[in-house]
Amino acid sequence: MARKTLVTAMLFAAAINLYTPQEAGAYIIMYKEQYYKLYHVHHQQYPDDTLENIYWLELALKADFCNPLYALARIETEEQYEKYCYLFMMHINIKIVEQYLYLANKFNKRHAFFYNAPWKEENLRSLEIAEKYFEIAQYYWGEALSWAGKARERRFLFKRLGSIEFWEDEAFRIIEKGTLNYGRTIARELDMLHTVREQFQALEGPND
Repeated sequence: MARKTLVTAMLFAAAINLYTPQEAGAYIIMYKEQYYKLYHVHHQQYPDDTLENIYWLELALKADFCNPLYALARIETEEQYEKYCYLFMMHINIKIVEQYLYLANKFNKRHAFFYNAPWKEENLRSLEIAEKYFEIAQYYWGEALSWAGKARERRFLFKRLGSIEFWEDEAFRIIEKGTLNYGRTIARELDMLHTVREQFQALEGPND
């Protein structure tokens, strides 16, 4: 299953390279806000859906911001625009973290039962993939923390931006409240993963 999903990911990446959004013709996509609008959460999210979302979100990180006239919030001053950019970058990184957590949990294992012994190596490979995704999520969470800190600088505290109040709330929960903390979640998941890996390694598989 793990190998199949990796192959699917490679095929998806190859297909994307053959058809870039810039070649769509009638609608040229080039700004962060446009790429962000291509991100969407499915009711039942499969690995392919998650990989697609990561693709759009990572393009959003690399692209330029559109003119403030077309921002996702009403912008009237340069300071408001600066805060908007910080919040946008924070939010995109949070969404990427969530997508990598979705992927990691597709491969993660919570228990190593004795009857899993015949598939010991497959389970260990699956845990290795999950660990890599958790580590990538950890990197993006660090980026989200950095941007949230910039958005919560004292000079911005009373410069509220309409339409993106949820982003404002995310920054507040990260910096002041500490109630939004994917870093803690990732650390807990990695600790559990390492424990389960040791349990699988202790099992006597068919080649032991």
